[in-house]
Amino acid sequence: MCQLLGMNCATPTDFVFSFSGFRQRGGLTDKHSDGWGCIFYEGRGVRAFHDSSPAAESPIADLISNYPIKTLNMLAHIRYATTGAVALENVHPFQREMWGIIFSFAHNGDVPKFGKDRMHPWIGDVCGEKTYNPVGDTDSEAVFCAILNALHAKFKTLPTMPVLYDAIAALCKEIVTDTCGSTEEDSRNPDDPPIFNMLLGVGQHVQFAYSWPGARPGSTCWNGLCYTVRKPPFATAKLSDMDYSVDFNAVTTESDCVAVIATTPLTNNEQWVEFERGELVLFDNGLPHSAIDDIARVEEKGHGLQSRVLQKLPLPKAAADFHTWYGGAKNRRAIDDVSNNFVI
Repeated sequence: MCQLLGMNCATPTDFVFSFSGFRQRGGLTDKHSDGWGCIFYEGRGVRAFHDSSPAAESPIADLISNYPIKTLNMLAHIRYATTGAVALENVHPFQREMWGIIFSFAHNGDVPKFGKDRMHPWIGDVCGEKTYNPVGDTDSEAVFCAILNALHAKFKTLPTMPVLYDAIAALCKEIVTDTCGSTEEDSRNPDDPPIFNMLLGVGQHVQFAYSWPGARPGSTCWNGLCYTVRKPPFATAKLSDMDYSVDFNAVTTESDCVAVIATTPLTNNEQWVEFERGELVLFDNGLPHSAIDDIARVEEKGHGLQSRVLQKLPLPKAAADFHTWYGGAKNRRAIDDVSNNFVI
C-alpha cells in the first residue's frame, strides 16, 4: 500500500531532510512507485506538487529535495496503486475548498466500502447533499469527499476546534465500521477489513492524523502510523533510507518544535511513537494533542479554523460553552447539542 509523511511546526520549517528520506521509498528502498505528491500551507494558500512518476526518480521531487521551502503544515504521500490506475488524478494528497479554507487529505490503506465499483455511502449523523465528489478512482479520494460532505452538512457555521475534533473522530469510527453492524467488533467484514490511516490538513496551523492499522493476508507490510517530535535540546537525526544525517542543534533555535508523522519511522536513532488503533491526534505548533483541554487551548490561542465567509462564536463564549459541555456531557446527544451551540 501507500506511505504517508506529515510535518507540523511551531515556526516555519523546511522539510528537505524528511522528504529526502521519504522519497527513497518511492521506488528505491521500497515499492511505492506509482506516483507521489505533497502539499504545504503558506498562509491561507497552499503549494501543491503531484507526479505520477516514482518519487525516487521524479525531477519534481528533485526540486523539492533541494528547495528549502518553509511551512508550518505539510502533507506528502507516495503511492502503491491498489484502487485506481497509475494516473495523476489518483495521486494524493487531495485538496478541496470548504468554508473558505483549503482542506487537504492523504490516506494509506484500503476502505472496501468506498471502492471504485461501489455506491459510496453517506457518513455522519446529518444528511445533506453530496457537494464534494471524487475526480479519480481511488477509495481514498471518495473517503475524503465523504468526510467533507458530512462536515458540510453538519455545520452551517464554523465549528471550534474541539467540536471539529469530536466530529472527525466520530466519522473515522464510522468509516472503519461496517454501517450494517452495531459494534466495531461484530460489524467488520473479516475477509475484507478496512485499513485507514489518514492525514487531514485544515489550514496553516492544524493537521489531524488517524490510524486504523492492518495488513493484508500474505503481506509482510504493516500499515500503521507513528510520529516523533523534535524539540530542544535538539540532536542529530539519521535517515533510515539513505546515508544522510543532520545535527539539528546546529540549525535550529529554542523556539523550534517539529512533529514528523510517517507510516514507518524515517530515522533510526530517534524515538517514534506508534498510534493506538482508532487514535485521532491533532497536531499544532509541532506537538500532538488528544486531551480535550489541550484541543480547547489550540482554539483559544487562535489556531482554530479561520474563515472569511463563515462566522464562529466569539472566543470567550465558545470556550465557556465547551468547558461546560465537557464537564457534563456523558453521551452523544449531549455532544451534538453543544455542537449546535458552538455555531451562530
